[in-house]
Amino acid sequence: MALSSSLLFIFLSLLLSLCFAEIRFSEIHSDDRPIIRFDEFGFTHRGRLELTVSQISLSNPSQNLELSKVGFFLCTRDSWLHVLQQIENAEITCVLQSNLVQQVYTFNSLQGADHFDTLYSEKDADQYSLVFANCLQQLKVSMNVRSAMYNLDGKSSTRDYLSAGRTVLPRVYFLLSVVYFVLAGVWIYVLHKKRLTAFQIHFFMLAVVILKALNLLCEAEDKSYVKRTGTAHGWDVLFYIFSFLKGITLFTLIVLIGTGWSFLKPYLQDKEKKVLMIVIPLQVVANIAQVVIDETGPYNHEWLTWKQVFLLVDVVCCCAVLFPIVWSIKNLREAARTDGKAAVNLMKLTLFRQYYIVVICYIYFTRVVVYALETITSYRYLWTSVVTGELATLAFYVFTGYKFKPEAHNPYFAVDDEEEEAAAEALKLEDEFEL
Repeated sequence: MALSSSLLFIFLSLLLSLCFAEIRFSEIHSDDRPIIRFDEFGFTHRGRLELTVSQISLSNPSQNLELSKVGFFLCTRDSWLHVLQQIENAEITCVLQSNLVQQVYTFNSLQGADHFDTLYSEKDADQYSLVFANCLQQLKVSMNVRSAMYNLDGKSSTRDYLSAGRTVLPRVYFLLSVVYFVLAGVWIYVLHKKRLTAFQIHFFMLAVVILKALNLLCEAEDKSYVKRTGTAHGWDVLFYIFSFLKGITLFTLIVLIGTGWSFLKPYLQDKEKKVLMIVIPLQVVANIAQVVIDETGPYNHEWLTWKQVFLLVDVVCCCAVLFPIVWSIKNLREAARTDGKAAVNLMKLTLFRQYYIVVICYIYFTRVVVYALETITSYRYLWTSVVTGELATLAFYVFTGYKFKPEAHNPYFAVDDEEEEAAAEALKLEDEFEL
């Protein structure tokens, strides 16, 4: 029962995981878990697994132990539920006995040694997980594990440490970073041309675009080094830094635009400041969780917990940024009934209503649709989910910049009587719009 529960737990973690492919160093200390998952990787027909395990220590070094039930194996995602079914039906008592898994190394081959290294060739192209199984109850295992999974590329047999389906990501991220640098240049030109009507929020928008470009550039270099060498060579640190800054500034920007700060009013209300005081610390927690998820791997006891924390915090942040937009829409409706500026308020209200809808669509698409696409897409085309998410983000940036760009002739002013009367009638219909 404990083994089947662990298998189900691992299956759920598979659904929440991505395919990482760098060289991994893992330390296991006095661990009695029946199943320990390390990494997931998409192999081509020329896949390789280099596995080096040292300082192996068993809590019970008895000669009578059936060590064939302790070892490493590879298993596809589709096989997990079938293995679980075999356990439930008592067809097997240990995962290593299943014909659905590929044994890499079992501890009965140690013959008294405390280390081993092996090279496993995978010729069946598919997405596999490297897993350690310990089917002996109350046996605790300690060991240091170095795993390197890669595909041999072309006639030159060059090693590619990126999972099949993600090997094109360095070029994708680099091209996207170029696009954002171009957008930053265009935005600088717009700010210079319309500098008399530019507000502080417009310069903040420029900072967000530049941080996004730097984030993508660092991610491109990170993935490029991992692809060629198996390690990021420090680019992952820069990626985490810019990812942290980009995340905080983007959510802050959405909140500030939602409040109308700078271009509608020069101050923030107390409730709007409280939203920022909630969103910013939560983004700090989300980035800490992301670092732990990426750097430790699924073998860590707390990996799935941190994954759940990240998802929860992300959802809370996405919900929190909607409140200022809702408040602004309500305030504009109230103002429309009292200040007599129907046309001005209608323009503002229409703009904020559009922004509210776009933010909801952006959040839903990048958090739900992209995840669903990644789940149903073949491992060979996992790059498509990344491109889809990034294009949605790019569209959101462009929409925000276009709708809230500095205007030389502000459309909120200089309206005639006919426009004012038409706007007053339209505002009556706006009351029917419910958030």
